[in-house]
Parts: sequence; C-alpha cells; structure tokens
Amino acid sequence: MAYRRSGSMSSLLGKGNKRALKSLVDRGRIPGLIGYEDERPVAWISLGPREEYAKLQRSPIMKPVDDKLVWSIVCFFVDARSRGKGLAERMLKAAIEYAGSRGVTLLEAYPVDKKERSHADAMWFGAKCMYDRAGFQEVARRKITRPVMRKSLKHS
Repeated sequence: MAYRRSGSMSSLLGKGNKRALKSLVDRGRIPGLIGYEDERPVAWISLGPREEYAKLQRSPIMKPVDDKLVWSIVCFFVDARSRGKGLAERMLKAAIEYAGSRGVTLLEAYPVDKKERSHADAMWFGAKCMYDRAGFQEVARRKITRPVMRKSLKHS
C-alpha cells in the first residue's frame, strides 16, 4: 500500500494498511498477485494502473517518463523460507500474463541495478537482470542504480 498512498509511511502500519488493502479488493480492484507453494502464500507482486500509485507521481526516480498509459510493477515479496527458487521471476512472468489478459499494452517497472549483490530484504522492486530476461527495455535512468524499464505487450 505504500506506493498507493501519498504522505507518511506511519499511516500504513498494522490494521490501517490491511483495511486499505481490503477496501481495494472489496471495490473490485486487484492490487496484485499471490504466489502459493503447497497451498501456502509465499510470494506477492503489486501491479496496476500507474495512476493508482500516488507516490510514483512525485518520485524523482519513478516519476512519469511520458504521458503514455502504463501499468506499474512496484513491489515484490518472497517469504524468506522460499527464496532462491526463482519465485520472483515466476511472479513477474505471471504479472506480464495477467496484465496482457487485462488489455494492458505497456508495463513499467523500477528495479535495482547494482554490481554488488543486494540483501534480499532490499529487493522489493526486483533486480534489473530479471527484467532484462523478461524482455523489458530501459527507458530512463534518473539515479545510477535505478532504471525505469518498460515492456510492450501484444494482444491476439
């Protein structure tokens, strides 16, 4: 929920955050996808229309590149016990397929691009190399370690 709201992060803690997420779902908005392992939720990817992410509008790194309609991928989570199994990459593939099924023509993401390996807890945006493998192209870079990447989706 952090990027869907503007302002202090403290308003996103605990039950308030859960209520806000539930409210999205109750209104028919799908805020992301959940990955399961043996019927246990172990992975998450947040994606949706860029305009639903208030913090992206004012971010110096993730602000709009142009006025094209895009869906944004802003967050990954993989449970610590399930990391190292390629789940983030599988979640990205599922997100691409889901967005395509919803008629989305352009996906955008804001990954981390560092030479040294980052701690897994700091990789909620995903790694650039993962997006490279999925066919995303860099369209802007406003900070040395943070490219803006896009993938065009085709529809049959």
